[in-house]
Formats: sequence, structure tokens, C-alpha cells
Amino acid sequence: MGGIRQDGKKIVCNAIVENGDTMAYLSLQEITINDLMVFKSPKEKREWNRLKRDVKKVYPYAVLASIKLKEFDTALSDMKTEIEKDIYMKKAEKELKKQFEKELQDLTLTQGRILIRLIDRETSNTSYKIVKQLRGSFSAFMWQSLAVLFNSSLKSTFDPTKGEDQKIEQIIHLVENNQI
Repeated sequence: MGGIRQDGKKIVCNAIVENGDTMAYLSLQEITINDLMVFKSPKEKREWNRLKRDVKKVYPYAVLASIKLKEFDTALSDMKTEIEKDIYMKKAEKELKKQFEKELQDLTLTQGRILIRLIDRETSNTSYKIVKQLRGSFSAFMWQSLAVLFNSSLKSTFDPTKGEDQKIEQIIHLVENNQI
């Protein structure tokens, strides 16, 4: 907690004087209070637990995607020619494939759909826009076509106020606060 320390047997803290009164002034750590989950049925509980498992698995990839995208943007902004940018992106893509391809191939379709939306949450850009920006319109079109074959879309967005995304947002807060 900010503004408080012990000095021998005394506790010393920051104070402000207002209208002649001295008042302790402390900054407290922010906490999040979550309601106890109440499920209407065993099926609803299973769905929650499955969603929780899937979010916990893919959320780190979405965070990493955001970090990598910022790195790419910084590196690309320093490059002057399109050839330099293409060489850099092909090298980066090769490294990312080497590091993550196997793990990402092992994701279920549901986990892949969640990851697409979480990338939008973390980067404020759809996966389609990111692929289009980094690899071009044709690549974005091809990957979007492939996603549609699997009943998904790279253009999916994340809305934490609606439906499943609202539950995903709750799970993320629980994960970030080390509550699950």
C-alpha cells in the first residue's frame, strides 16, 4: 500500500490538511470483486469450464500476437524499401512458424475462433486486417476463404458486452488476477 510505513512503534502515513483537519491519505491496491458463479444446470457448468479451459489456452497467444505486432510495426517503420520490408516479414514469418506452428495446429476449431476474437481484443484489429497489412490482400483473402470453410471468419471482432465474449472477458479478468 502506498503512503504508509512503520517507524518503530509508530505508523507513519501521508496526510492532507483540509479546512484545518488533518486526514490520512492512503492509496490502496485495486481489487476486483467477482460474483460467485451460479449455474442453472450441469450442462451450463460444463460449457463454462470448457470455455475457461479454451480461453486459458489461447489467451497467451493473443497477448503475444499483440506484442509481436508492435515489434513488427516498429521494425517496419524504420525500413525504407518494400524489398526490405518483404525480406523482414518473410524471415519473421519463418521464425514464428518454427516456434508456434505445431502448437497452433493442435488448437481445436473452437479455440481457433476464440483466438481470432482475442487477437482483435488485444490489437484492436481483426486478424483479417493484420494479415492484409503484413502479407497483402491476396493472402488475407486466401486465409479468410480457408477460415470460412471451417465455419469461422478472420473478420470476427470482440465485443465484451455481448454473449460469449462477455464470458470470455470475465475469464480473462480471473486469469489476470490469478483467480483461476
